[in-house]
Amino acid sequence: MKYYVLILAIFLTACGGAANSNQTAAPTPAVVITRTPAPRQAPDAQLEQQFVEIAKDANGKVGIAAFVIETGQNASLNADEKFAMQSVYKLPIAMAVMKQVDAGKFKGDQEIEIKKEDFVAKGQASLLRDNFPDGTKIPLWHVIEYAISQSDGTASDVLMNLAGGAGEVQKYIDELGIKDMAVKSTEKELGKDVKVQYENFATPNAAVALLTELKSGSSLERERRKLIMDFMNESVPGQDRLRGMLPDSAYVAHKTGTSGTSGGVTAATNDIGIIQLPNGNYALIAVFVGDSKADDDARAAVIAKAAKAVWDKWGL
Repeated sequence: MKYYVLILAIFLTACGGAANSNQTAAPTPAVVITRTPAPRQAPDAQLEQQFVEIAKDANGKVGIAAFVIETGQNASLNADEKFAMQSVYKLPIAMAVMKQVDAGKFKGDQEIEIKKEDFVAKGQASLLRDNFPDGTKIPLWHVIEYAISQSDGTASDVLMNLAGGAGEVQKYIDELGIKDMAVKSTEKELGKDVKVQYENFATPNAAVALLTELKSGSSLERERRKLIMDFMNESVPGQDRLRGMLPDSAYVAHKTGTSGTSGGVTAATNDIGIIQLPNGNYALIAVFVGDSKADDDARAAVIAKAAKAVWDKWGL
């Protein structure tokens, strides 16, 4: 991961550790500036109509919420409808753990033991399981990187356990004042029963509220928020979603979520993220495609087209 060294240095410095000075410096990632969100304008009717047309290709239900931090521009579609988050929920889990780092419960360079019994099942994404079949010990910041950048299920469950369980993650969400977002189940539980996925839900508006907190909130120190966003910008899964129709150089700090397909229906194809627009402003966008009969490419294209519509309309 190209920002490995720089990110480690940032995090360990913020958490009282030190990076290895003999390592080669990495390129500097996009600067993420904290700004107070502007009051919301009247919804952009033209963009909302574009969302309606884009959503038709999903052959299912689609929820979209988009908001520009600096201007208050916004548009939505079914933004108060609940959708299964799938791996999108790894973002609030990581944020809840970072909150405990700020509180001094953990340190960024603290070694976390990953045991074989922590592994999610075969078929669920986990590089930790695949790369370290006998278990391993890695710094906390690296567990967060696995969970966010690689959407690693084992890392996510380890983080949830460190946070104190789903209840503590939910407590963090509730304290932020975010409604209509629920974290109840682990990745292991999701792997055993597909119905459980609907217990971890969010509305597009709730997802944008979480992104607003990550980008401009006060619940986490700036260094912690920036680190999570940089991991999101380096995210490997979902390159054809929010990033799909944007320039390769675009800063897109995003977190995907994907379910399996059963009976030709895919319960969840999601992506939420913070996009730096060409004019320097930041658009926060959440796109959830639920219970869709469309194929993989079509579902991803719905998300990519929504992001491109925002980029074109608000980026000048």
